[in-house]
Amino acid sequence: MSQAGTPLETAHGYSPPSVRQFAVFLDNRVGKLLELVDAFKDERTCQLCSVSVHEASDHAVVRILTSSAFAGREILRRAGYTFSEKDLLVVELTLGNSLHSLCRHLLAAELNIQFAYPILMKPGGAPTIAISVDDLYLAGQVLRRKGFRLLGECDLPRPGSVDAHD
Repeated sequence: MSQAGTPLETAHGYSPPSVRQFAVFLDNRVGKLLELVDAFKDERTCQLCSVSVHEASDHAVVRILTSSAFAGREILRRAGYTFSEKDLLVVELTLGNSLHSLCRHLLAAELNIQFAYPILMKPGGAPTIAISVDDLYLAGQVLRRKGFRLLGECDLPRPGSVDAHD
């Protein structure tokens, strides 16, 4: 959910919008990434919005964001992949709210960025980044207070939308 409406309230206070990441474990062999991408190729309910590959000598971990966590999970299960799940913040970067200021604000709050990677499809046309942080709630509060736009799954481009790419 985007922050366009009223923020979600929880027992801990503000709950930032987040997107579910899948970390897919692959053998580090020629063609394995293509097989993973092919699993989403003809899907009408879900598409890949971001891909980040971290390889080792015998395996790779491919971090992906999909336009639908529910459908993405089903596609991965149906294809027989081993994967884990984690919620991330997806942050829109603008001239006034740059990557530099994002890092500076999180550092000031003593929050660690565990990893980050860009979103392939830019909802609204602005550069967008997915970040994993120590404390999702605190990071969301800090960034929101500093004027950053946080995106949720519903903000990601859907198959067939103007922002969707082949």
